[in-house]
Amino acid sequence: MEFKAKNRIYLDNAATTRMREEVLEEMLPFFRESYANPSAIYGFAGEAKRAVRLARERVGALIGAKPTEIYFTGGGTESDNWALRGVAETYADKGRHIIVSAIEHHAVLHTCRYLEKQGYTVTCLPVEDDGKVLPETLQKAMRPDTILVSVMAANNEIGTIEPLAKLSAIAHEQGALFHTDAVQAYGHIPLHVEKMGIDLLSASGHKFGGPKGVGILYCRENLRLVPLLYGGAQEKGRRAGTLNVPGIVGFGRAAALAEETLQERMERESALRDHLIGRVLAEIPHACLNGAAHDRLPGNAHFCFADIEGESLLILLDQRGICASGGSACSTGATEPSHVLLAIGLPHELARGSLRLTLSAENTEAELDETVEVLKGSVERMREMKKGL
Repeated sequence: MEFKAKNRIYLDNAATTRMREEVLEEMLPFFRESYANPSAIYGFAGEAKRAVRLARERVGALIGAKPTEIYFTGGGTESDNWALRGVAETYADKGRHIIVSAIEHHAVLHTCRYLEKQGYTVTCLPVEDDGKVLPETLQKAMRPDTILVSVMAANNEIGTIEPLAKLSAIAHEQGALFHTDAVQAYGHIPLHVEKMGIDLLSASGHKFGGPKGVGILYCRENLRLVPLLYGGAQEKGRRAGTLNVPGIVGFGRAAALAEETLQERMERESALRDHLIGRVLAEIPHACLNGAAHDRLPGNAHFCFADIEGESLLILLDQRGICASGGSACSTGATEPSHVLLAIGLPHELARGSLRLTLSAENTEAELDETVEVLKGSVERMREMKKGL
């Protein structure tokens, strides 16, 4: 089945990815033939049970986790909510202080707002101009009553990869747990929960060739965490509800494929990304790259253009068949500049002229060259129109 429309250049893979053909094929039988509820005791449910078990193994293997440490959820947002609210409620007797970075996804930041209303104190760590959280900044923010530090593995807008191992070590020294929102990183860069000292990790299936509507929360073995949903005994009583077997199967297959091809994809995407960045910065005046120069996701290129309104630029690109975004897909329609861009010190006017191009290993250099040519013309046209006003 071919999803790619003729003449369309898709460069919004941070928002969602095309499902891999192998993933879809493995999911299909669990919609019609092997449709039994895996919680049932009769033999017909056996295939669904085995498929879920295999998926749990595959998902854990990609991050060095045990299958028993993987809990399936409805997506990354649900997993982030569970991690923060679960730790807050479980360890409230130990402390009520939580630390996050200023550039976290809204699934984390808005959950923190809710927790503040419940009597918790939240510290938002400032970041450097490349988006990194400095370990010494976290060290200064730690308190005796800090129970959780949550810093994303890689930023969903500017692509900066955070120094998780150093940050988690600081959290653990003070007796706090460490959570990472790895929605953008899982399946795209190497992650290892033990080596990086990660206690809780969130990921989502549709960000790396899997289906939408399914995610995971990795929860370190023997770590106490209150249930997310009450009801049945699914997910060891921590997340009630009939399992989404097709989605879980698809997540597992996508994880296995990601593990098999990780190094190859990283090398290809990084080369394409660098080609794109090089041309944009060299050929479009007053363009700047946002995020870390080296420690960034392989497929992420995020720019700001002076004297440009980002939303209008996206419309012009769309008219030429180029799918892109200004930042997080979850912030589409927002009138204010991205909180991420403001946090790295960009002025409002420049932050409004942002463009996020996120590619996959399926993109070609020819597609990126065409994108640059269209982008050059669009930026020039918009600037000329602004001069004439």
